[in-house]
Amino acid sequence: MPATVGRRVGRLAPVHRATRGIDRRTVVRTGIVAAVAYAAWLAIGAFGRPYNFFDMKIYHGAVVWWASGNELYEFIAPATTLGFTYPPFAALLMLPMSWLPVGAAGWLNALASIAALAVVLAALLRPIVDRLGWPLWFTVGIAVPMAVAIEPSRETLGYGQVNLLLFALIMADLIGLRWRARRGTHHDTADSALARFAYSGVWAGAGIGLATAVKLTPALFIVYLMTTRQWRAALTAIGTTIGVTLGAFALVGPESRAYFGSVLWQTERVGAADMTANQSLAGLLARLYDSIETPGLLWLAFSVLVLALGLSRAATARADGDELTAFTLVGLTANVISPISWSHHLVWVIPAIIVLADAGVRRREASRGLPPRAATPSVAGGVPGVNALRPPIWYPALTGFRHGAAAVGLYLLFLISPIWPYEHQLPEVSHYQDGLFGALMENSLAIALIMLVAALPWRPGAEPAFYNDRLVRAAQLAAARR
Repeated sequence: MPATVGRRVGRLAPVHRATRGIDRRTVVRTGIVAAVAYAAWLAIGAFGRPYNFFDMKIYHGAVVWWASGNELYEFIAPATTLGFTYPPFAALLMLPMSWLPVGAAGWLNALASIAALAVVLAALLRPIVDRLGWPLWFTVGIAVPMAVAIEPSRETLGYGQVNLLLFALIMADLIGLRWRARRGTHHDTADSALARFAYSGVWAGAGIGLATAVKLTPALFIVYLMTTRQWRAALTAIGTTIGVTLGAFALVGPESRAYFGSVLWQTERVGAADMTANQSLAGLLARLYDSIETPGLLWLAFSVLVLALGLSRAATARADGDELTAFTLVGLTANVISPISWSHHLVWVIPAIIVLADAGVRRREASRGLPPRAATPSVAGGVPGVNALRPPIWYPALTGFRHGAAAVGLYLLFLISPIWPYEHQLPEVSHYQDGLFGALMENSLAIALIMLVAALPWRPGAEPAFYNDRLVRAAQLAAARR
């Protein structure tokens, strides 16, 4: 019997040697990532809608129609009234899809979008996890499926949309601006000329320019760059937009003239303003008025107000050294003021959740070591006890709780997406069919966007490169005044 046991133990020796170098924490973290990915898959099934690459079928059908010698903007998808609504430059980028089956094109777009989202999240989370000492792969491994599960991402992937790719182009400019502000830390020691060019960040603005040439709403980022006097990036964005648009004119002149001459102004091609999926200010107002059309003057007045608020808060966030929040505010503002912002356009809630969560963590870290303070009499004019007692700091451990709760609440809102159970379509069904609560739910995402534009906190000094750059300019200005 002992000999038999010894032989069995001996058989396990190779297994022990093979697993000796595996860290148990790595195994546990890998299991957590797998569990989160599975939970995200279940959440998509529970809260998502049936997805069959509906929009991709329109894009694919349009470029196949176009490649067959027909007029691009005359295409109408079968059993619908929908056609191709993007600029000709976007059509040129999508033209290779005509060589693939529509299903393959949809899955290729989904994989590319998830990969782009993973790269963006790695770049955005890197400064946070470095500060907290967390493994980047583990944090990104959790963040990606969580981000994929919420309404904008799952709708983008399920319908075959391009929003995550455009989001990645714009965020690439944020990284470029970050590298340019930290000039000298990477590019001087890079091995190749290409790496030195990349780390120099001189190309910042090109991503925004390309995104604007594909879809017009990213042009608001150019306005932001000009407002904050980031002239080089602004000129790069403008030059990129004009360059690729003129290039499209040179290659496909008739389509370019058709788009900018008529198609661009045919707002009815994209759908009615009051459709539940339209979670912009225009859609909110149309549903509140229970009308297919948006009240024009009211929308214009509120849009100007939101635009001024969003850009001013973004400029202040950048001045305080938080460029991520500045970009997020601009993206959210663009979602709010656009006449049409389908729920899959709202990808800017992803960095908003990150900003809120990090703001809560920063406040929690700042409160460590602070003892609870009892209420004490205040002093007015040297006389104690004249005013009411000063408010106490009850529990330092709860510092940052409201920001953390806001991050969790925002995530759950966009995960559950309560707009769809209360979807209504005029003239058959009024938007007030389910009362005030139903109207609130049908407009919940739009309301959340407006609240974020007005109240999203920024984190002073979160981007030291931009913060130091501002301090250097302030010192130079003060020296010049002397």
